[in-house]
Amino acid sequence: MTAERSDVTCDLLVIGGGVNGCGIARDAAGRGLRVVICEKDDLAQATSSASTKLFHGGLRYLEFLEVRLVRESLIERERLLRAMPHISWPLRFVLPLHPDMRFESSTPVSRMMGRAMPWMKGRRPDWLIRLGLGLYDNLGGREILPGTRTVDLTTDPAGRPLKPRFRRAFEYSDCWVEDSRLVVLNAKDAEARGATVLTRTRVVAAHVENGHWLAETDGPGGAGTIRARAVVNASGPWAGEVLSRALGLQSRDRIRLVRGSHIVTRKLFDHDRCYFFQGSDGRIIFAIPYETDYTLIGTTDVEHPDPSVPPVCTPEEQEYLCAFASEYFAKPVTRDDIVWTYSGVRPLYDEGAQSATAATRDYTLKLDAAPGAPVLHVFGGKITTYRRLAEAALEKIGPVLGNTGRPWTAGVPLPGGDFAVDGVGRLVAELRGAHPFLTDRWALRLVRAYGTEARDVLGGAKAAADLGKDFGATLTEAEVRWLMTREYARTADDVLWRRSKLGLRLDAARAEHLDQWMRAAQAGDGQRQDATRPAVSGARG
Repeated sequence: MTAERSDVTCDLLVIGGGVNGCGIARDAAGRGLRVVICEKDDLAQATSSASTKLFHGGLRYLEFLEVRLVRESLIERERLLRAMPHISWPLRFVLPLHPDMRFESSTPVSRMMGRAMPWMKGRRPDWLIRLGLGLYDNLGGREILPGTRTVDLTTDPAGRPLKPRFRRAFEYSDCWVEDSRLVVLNAKDAEARGATVLTRTRVVAAHVENGHWLAETDGPGGAGTIRARAVVNASGPWAGEVLSRALGLQSRDRIRLVRGSHIVTRKLFDHDRCYFFQGSDGRIIFAIPYETDYTLIGTTDVEHPDPSVPPVCTPEEQEYLCAFASEYFAKPVTRDDIVWTYSGVRPLYDEGAQSATAATRDYTLKLDAAPGAPVLHVFGGKITTYRRLAEAALEKIGPVLGNTGRPWTAGVPLPGGDFAVDGVGRLVAELRGAHPFLTDRWALRLVRAYGTEARDVLGGAKAAADLGKDFGATLTEAEVRWLMTREYARTADDVLWRRSKLGLRLDAARAEHLDQWMRAAQAGDGQRQDATRPAVSGARG
């Protein structure tokens, strides 16, 4: 349930509205716990909207011998695909082969190869890549996705955009995910199960009193207090700050902040497959079809020491990604091709790795009961394992709260995801049949965003005019009102860059017009983002 003021009592206060926080809140609410999520900005405003948008096992993590993480990720990949076929779908990745491919020197496999085959001089041989892909195909019990195959780039369409020297490739499977929508849908489902979702609400300070946490908050409704039996610190890059400043605790655990930057260019190729490019420095990047008319290229791995400094894709990172991609594409990629950049900070658990690239992507959960009331700190993690991380979090904190709820989220659809993995085409056709004014592209966008809930977004509209004001790029008043009342959106940025990527298609003037309209609509309707229903004193028990 949403609330105007954050004067609530709960079992579990989750600090952080990213994928891990919202995933934990959903799982906990489904087990009968009273849950409150506090997010100081918009949901998914930071790391969880700045990923490479992939549900994947992490092929390169095999070189770091993180087999458990890769296996868990691969198992989750198909499990998540089934639960959210509107915002996740299969992708095929083309990995061109060439003799200059190198290991990153710090990986365990690189060191083993150096000792066993010193004459390779750090090269990553084709046979070892194929061996790794065979392991990748079978480690997670793959059922839906096709396996690895060899591609002749001299005849396959995937070879046309590449330089002629690339003649052979391996092609394997992974999955796409709309990362920021994943977060919002987890929050929606948590709310549907009784949770209170407070966005734009900062936890200013907290202390333990009579075995409960008392958290002072500052949000749209003013100052408030949350009384909670336990706290989950899932604040991502700010986990260390929340731990010390807000909760007043000390810990030896440290977070390593690593910036990952991406560029979005004009469309670089016509087919629907992705590329996995390997560099002579051992690094890898992806080139992925993006939003129909664009190509997404990333990512970098750069140390980012201060979470208070907003991450940006620097000119140097842009040049690096362009130069890296240009080693493969026949037509060089330049900064003139870039239409947008984005960057996020990964809050990795600091275990002392030599480089940002080598830092583990696995998650670490630390339960601290010393303050007199428990607090669970979440360090690290990757988007593919968010659901499993949430289960692991409840395994730790549930017993402390006397909760005996069993794991339940595996295979349970997120809002709008209650249809077959291969059912997008049928849902698009059904939507167009009920609303003949929709184009194929417009209907597909709605299905990819809302799944079966697209019917509710459109309501009984028989003509485009029935959807109200047209903001451009098929964004209508009906959809914006849905996002404001059902998906916590308050600003144009929330709508254009997190609930969608329509910011790529609307210019600054139209974006400003949308923002002004949303502010007027909220004022005129007496709405606040977190006040679509009357204030409550607590969530379902």
